[in-house]
Amino acid sequence: MTARSLNEIVIFMAVADAGSFARGGQAMGLTGSAASKAVARLEARLGVRLLHRNSRAVSLTSEGERFRQSGKNILEAVDEAEASIAAPDGRPRGLLRLSVPDAFGRRVIMPLVNDYLERWPEVRIDIDFSDRPVDLVEEGFDLAIRIGGESAPDGIVSRVVAEYPVWFCAAPSYLERRGHPADAEALSAHDCILFRSRSRTQEWLGLSGSEHADKLLAHGRLRMNSAEAIRLAALAGLGIALLPSFLVDDEFATGHLVRLFPELGTQTVRVLCLYPSRRLVDPRVRTFIDNVSAALTRVA
Repeated sequence: MTARSLNEIVIFMAVADAGSFARGGQAMGLTGSAASKAVARLEARLGVRLLHRNSRAVSLTSEGERFRQSGKNILEAVDEAEASIAAPDGRPRGLLRLSVPDAFGRRVIMPLVNDYLERWPEVRIDIDFSDRPVDLVEEGFDLAIRIGGESAPDGIVSRVVAEYPVWFCAAPSYLERRGHPADAEALSAHDCILFRSRSRTQEWLGLSGSEHADKLLAHGRLRMNSAEAIRLAALAGLGIALLPSFLVDDEFATGHLVRLFPELGTQTVRVLCLYPSRRLVDPRVRTFIDNVSAALTRVA
């Protein structure tokens, strides 16, 4: 494979990801016309049409879909080759692309990022703050940090780096208006602020004893996909929330939120580092995960 052939594959991938020659070319520092010509040369060499074209956008043909997956494998192999020689001394270098939850990222991860950048001056970091699930491979992230969640999909490594308890809480203004629930079973008669991601709504669990988890009935008219938004809604007196300790410890200390059912244990929520499964883990990813794990050793 020549350097020109590899460059055309990279341009094709950028166009396919962007859905247009103009945006794909821009991502590669090219004009839309130059990107179109590069893809046309690739199609001519392969003898197949990879993209359907119209005046506004492009879409993949069936052959294009298959070649796109092959292109991902090629680019991953190039990444691994670079990783094997780019840092023979083990020092992290280059760009690290992160996806982190909004509230946890701002409150907990950002101080670690500052320390990491000071320690490794040859690393640059791009961060996407979002509570939505991301496709690491499809969206080009090196590492995602997530709170809780299901098991990792195929091809993704999942590492637990910390655990935090979650607490039932409400603002004094809500409790004055609606009354203090006598026990967890009384939650069904209260306004509960629920976390919802795509089609999945968070289940509320309470612990009876040390091991058995009971599913609690929680009803509410307000559902959101942001833990920080739920915290703000709870502070505004809109209902009862179930939030991890890193979000509410300060509010408990100041009295802006009241912890409910302190005698009732709740399950912990895990902090996960997710990264693509590769034979070689880039030093940037490995050292960042190690730093996060070392910093978050406590269970709050």
